[in-house]
Amino acid sequence: MSSEDLEKYETEMELQLYKEYRDVVGLFTHVVETERRFYLANSVDVKVRTDGGEVFFDVTMADAWVWDIYRPARFVKNVRVVTFKDVNVEELPKPDIKLPESGDFS
Repeated sequence: MSSEDLEKYETEMELQLYKEYRDVVGLFTHVVETERRFYLANSVDVKVRTDGGEVFFDVTMADAWVWDIYRPARFVKNVRVVTFKDVNVEELPKPDIKLPESGDFS
């Protein structure tokens, strides 16, 4: 496979991944960005740890989706990431859907 074909393949895979992300983002409550991956998750716990003077992050996530074009199954039950790099965790906004108080949906 030529480098041009590989680049075209990776571009198509990234587009498919973006479309999948767009379809599933509403199922999750958090976005987590690490040095190597981007995750959507419904449960996130970040612990700051030290070892011999070095500070690192121990991130655990549950009910997650992983942005990775080379991974055949992107939905994962549990994820653990240990990193010396920054970790960004953001809570996704909830849609402003208001249900009728009377229970009448008509």
